[in-house]
Amino acid sequence: MASFSFSSGNAAKLLRVPLYAAGRVATLLIPRTRDDWVFGCGAGIGDGALALWEQTATEARRAVWLTGSAHEARDAAARGIPSLPKHSLRGFWRTARARVLVVTHGFGDVNRYAVDGAFIVQLWHGIPLKRIGIDSPETVRVPGPLQRMPGAAIMRRLIGALYRRTTRKIDLIPAASHLVRGRLESAFSLTESHVPVTGEPRVDVLSQQDAVTRRENALGAVRTAVGDTGACVLVLYAPTWRDGAQDPAVPTDAEWDRIGEVLARRDAVLLVRSHPLGAGAYRPPEHLRQRVRTIGSDLVNDITPLLPGIDVLVTDYSSLAFDAALVPVPTVFFAPDLADYVARRGMYGTYADVAGPDAHERSDADRGWARDWDETLAQLDAVLSGGDELEARVARARDLSDRVHAFADGRNAQRVSAAIAVRLASDDRRHRRRRRGRP
Repeated sequence: MASFSFSSGNAAKLLRVPLYAAGRVATLLIPRTRDDWVFGCGAGIGDGALALWEQTATEARRAVWLTGSAHEARDAAARGIPSLPKHSLRGFWRTARARVLVVTHGFGDVNRYAVDGAFIVQLWHGIPLKRIGIDSPETVRVPGPLQRMPGAAIMRRLIGALYRRTTRKIDLIPAASHLVRGRLESAFSLTESHVPVTGEPRVDVLSQQDAVTRRENALGAVRTAVGDTGACVLVLYAPTWRDGAQDPAVPTDAEWDRIGEVLARRDAVLLVRSHPLGAGAYRPPEHLRQRVRTIGSDLVNDITPLLPGIDVLVTDYSSLAFDAALVPVPTVFFAPDLADYVARRGMYGTYADVAGPDAHERSDADRGWARDWDETLAQLDAVLSGGDELEARVARARDLSDRVHAFADGRNAQRVSAAIAVRLASDDRRHRRRRRGRP
């Protein structure tokens, strides 16, 4: 079962209001320095924060990474990145002193009580398909026992107001394209000036070097994580987190057997990557352990660099589909609970915009989404057989990439760094004018 849900998270936020207030007072008294930067990432040492760190590491500034566990601290040390525990007094102090805070998930990536007054760069962690932020009803959900009480509506409005007040502290959040920009502006209650179209630093790794080198590096990382897979075709299965609810796609014993048959026939290995907060009990029978291997966040905290080594992606609503399209990796979409999921989370556009029409409604010329493992395996088997089906899926991936990625040159982190520099210079000019008594 998941260790977090939006409802429980919202309850915890309300209980922490006095700590936020104390932190606000402290940040009013502690001056921020000109060149201090603090980085953090809810998924560990990786994602867009690491890409921006590597881009800005040679520039003249003091920077530190705030970690949430001993494992993250060891990972940072192995990469030569100076770090501090984010929940320590020193973590609070560095957050309160830093001029720039770089996060990927939320303010809790650094010390959440010391963010007021800093220039906050929110890199986010994927192009949204499902609604996020204030656009999603999940964001303002209250704990179950309180949902039926008379004050539940008032509590939801309070949570929504607090969320907007918090997200409006974001100074810059880069967008992959103009299409994605609109979603981020809406989700985080920001204006266009706060959401430049620069591309996402997190996917630079999918465009740098040449395709052969990218694939060799990715396959090496796969072998390090799950062991040798020989010359097998690699299929990545990435089901989406369902806020602690039961995952309807977990295979039955009979479905595992059918999965194994397709994998054996096509000499393929299935890599299962459940969401870090998910509850999916993907435990294959013992006889399939060589054909089905887990590649969770405990083994690979950032899956993006491994995508060039993947031959087919199977997913439901994950933003990995947008990342994989940049490679391009052909995708089989498997959505067993689409109606319920959309009703609870909401979606930008329609699922068919990304996945194609329902497999039951499509014509033979269309490649749509599957609703159960039988349909999924039929589509996967057809893709693995090569030929027209594979070519069609790759073409669909390229089309999807063209729609959501404005850049594919490996220089997104450079553009983000430049955008930060422009905004900081503008802030400095305004500050100097205020000191001189000018408007």
